[in-house]
Amino acid sequence: MCSLRTDQPSNPNRIYPYFPQIDHFDRIPDSLLLLVFNKIGDVKALGRCCVVSRRFHSLVPQVENVVVRVDCVISDDDSNSSATSSDKSRGPFWNLLRLVFGGIAKPIQTIGQFLGPKRASNSNSGNLNSSSPLAVGTEDDGDGGVTHHSPTQVLKNFNEIRLLRIELPSGELGIEDGVLLKWRADFGSTLDNCVILGASSVFYPKSQDGAVADATCGAGGGGNNNNGGSGGDDNGSIPDSFYTNGGLKLRVVWTISSLIAASARHYLLQPIISEHKTLDNLVLTDADGQGVLYMNRDQLEELRVKPLSASSASKRTLVPALNMRLWYAPHLELPDGVVLKGATLVAIRPSEMSSTTAKKEGSDLSWVSTAFEEPYRSAATMLIKRRTYCLEMNSF
Repeated sequence: MCSLRTDQPSNPNRIYPYFPQIDHFDRIPDSLLLLVFNKIGDVKALGRCCVVSRRFHSLVPQVENVVVRVDCVISDDDSNSSATSSDKSRGPFWNLLRLVFGGIAKPIQTIGQFLGPKRASNSNSGNLNSSSPLAVGTEDDGDGGVTHHSPTQVLKNFNEIRLLRIELPSGELGIEDGVLLKWRADFGSTLDNCVILGASSVFYPKSQDGAVADATCGAGGGGNNNNGGSGGDDNGSIPDSFYTNGGLKLRVVWTISSLIAASARHYLLQPIISEHKTLDNLVLTDADGQGVLYMNRDQLEELRVKPLSASSASKRTLVPALNMRLWYAPHLELPDGVVLKGATLVAIRPSEMSSTTAKKEGSDLSWVSTAFEEPYRSAATMLIKRRTYCLEMNSF
């Protein structure tokens, strides 16, 4: 319905119809906007969306799929010093906004007028937040310094998270150039299972110019020291040289290091899991693709009901006594032409398993063969067809 207006300068004696302007963006339903926000996922991008409008600001806390990319890992002292009393008086998403805008926050401080009260959190979570070594560093909006925020702080005002992915800047394990080491661990209140894939060197297929792409650094001699032999075996047995040239010792180091990295990641997730009851899946990975920690809804609930047992020596979850299966191949050629030297697969489960579960595991190793993406899934599938070696490890 139109209205009448008389403010046309061309002919003041004529009455013109007036059609009020319509913001068609406002006609987009909330459900469609939430679909877009869930596709965005990245917590920094969502922070920018928060300041577009009050409507966006009210919808962002309802996002279900969130990705947090951690910028740095800092010490406990650095993390504690970064938490200031002024943060406690800010509204929701203040940490998220400062994370996104850093030094340019001053020109848009007016957004604070429609920031509501903070979401309450329990004291235990607060204590753990302050000691988290995971942080996102940004320029402070006050003096231009650097402010660190833990993932727990950034996520505290999201109310409906179901799928959460946290990505570390790099893997924890310092491995030599050319060495392959990947792991996947599933946790509840403690370790459920872990799969580790390693190789002392990796050879890739020929490139277009005919050169062989080699992932090793001086692989000619150094790689063979731990391979336990070259490609001529094949009854699936581990060569005797594997035990005498340091090959077995290296695999034990890989296994222990991977378990320590996984248990340390699990320990850091406790405050986030406690705060976000709606979580269905949680993934903690790294930009290098070295290790992945998974938790499904049942495992998340188990941790809330049965708190984790922490190691007395460091800030990580206690690793229980373990049963391990090991498969080894001195030379493993994958379907895409990639060759793994000294390929090793380790499948780990807690020793304290029910007899029914243990019996089922003996015949079903799908959780091992599907632990990795291609081409490493093919490597795991090929390795579990070889001779199996069983080991045990005490709790640590």
